[in-house]
Amino acid sequence: MLIKEYRVTLPLTVEEYQVAQLFSVAEASKDNTGGGEGIEVLKNEPFSNYPLLGGKYTSGQYTYKIYHLASKVPAFIRLLAPRGSLEIHEEAWNAYPYCRTVITVHELPPDKLKQREVVHIDIANDPIAASDYKEKEDPTKFKSEKTGRGPLVGPNWKNNVQPVMTCYKLVTVEFKWFGLQNRVESFIQKSERRLFTNFHRQVFCWMDLWHGLTMEDIRAIEDRTQQELEALRQKGEVRGMKAETD
Repeated sequence: MLIKEYRVTLPLTVEEYQVAQLFSVAEASKDNTGGGEGIEVLKNEPFSNYPLLGGKYTSGQYTYKIYHLASKVPAFIRLLAPRGSLEIHEEAWNAYPYCRTVITVHELPPDKLKQREVVHIDIANDPIAASDYKEKEDPTKFKSEKTGRGPLVGPNWKNNVQPVMTCYKLVTVEFKWFGLQNRVESFIQKSERRLFTNFHRQVFCWMDLWHGLTMEDIRAIEDRTQQELEALRQKGEVRGMKAETD
């Protein structure tokens, strides 16, 4: 089992991040859907009376998605994986600022807490794959016209921006397959770091697209995106992040 806590610092308020994250998820989903693969949204609806974090949160937004991922995993996994196993089903209960999914729980018992590795992600300075780089999504070059924030320059930009917040993403991976466990768990955690880095670069650089939107605006965008995703998934070529070679 590998447990890693990713910490992503952003020049946003906690309130802004709620809108920014949801908007960016919708946009990034379209960028990663096509050619029979991508994200299928089955449910996106309010929930209530579902206790989270010891009952601290009981209502929010529930989503149920299927990720069709054949081209996004290494060849050694595709060769061994049973038919249909490269479709990941995800249920999430988003009671912002806390979110629980079937694979992510942030209230760790002491024994699991000792196994946790903290990984700090710097959206401006951490290296990314050449295939992932887009100049329009480079925080060291982006300056928001709406807010005046950016670019994020130098190793200490986190100490020189206001507002500032840190997003915590706790990922627990357990793959029980003798001979492959360590390799697959390491691959998944490596992919999670790549995903969190690229996604939050987009969150920042798309600021002028989401800043000022209301939650009502976001729900309308999500409804349109759900329809667009289904159309995209059925046509065109495979899009988005592909599996990196070892």
